Amino acid sequence: MTVKQILEDIGKTHNVEENCFFQETLKTYLFQLQILKNLKKEIKKSGVLVTKQYVKGTENLYSNPAIADFNKTATAANQTVATLIKIIKSFGTADLSEDEDALLQALNVNGIK
Repeated sequence: MTVKQILEDIGKTHNVEENCFFQETLKTYLFQLQILKNLKKEIKKSGVLVTKQYVKGTENLYSNPAIADFNKTATAANQTVATLIKIIKSFGTADLSEDEDALLQALNVNGIK
């Protein structure tokens, strides 16, 4: 089961699948996951360290700037998951089963209740 399927199932169970906030936040989260996947590929391809060549031909070694972008995007994705959980808890109408509550707690990266 994919993250998208899991979150869509939770959305349906809690009657928020038609909620525009849930839909747009889910789209944002899935886009962030795609960015993370692409950045991870680039980091693996280019390596953790990259060289930068100056006009005079000298080279310096730097950490790959994609790492900083990856970390920023991962933080944003974690915040987006927290927002999805808030939407589910705020707008949802169904009671949480024990399994669903455990899943939401596992996804609850920022401790939002």
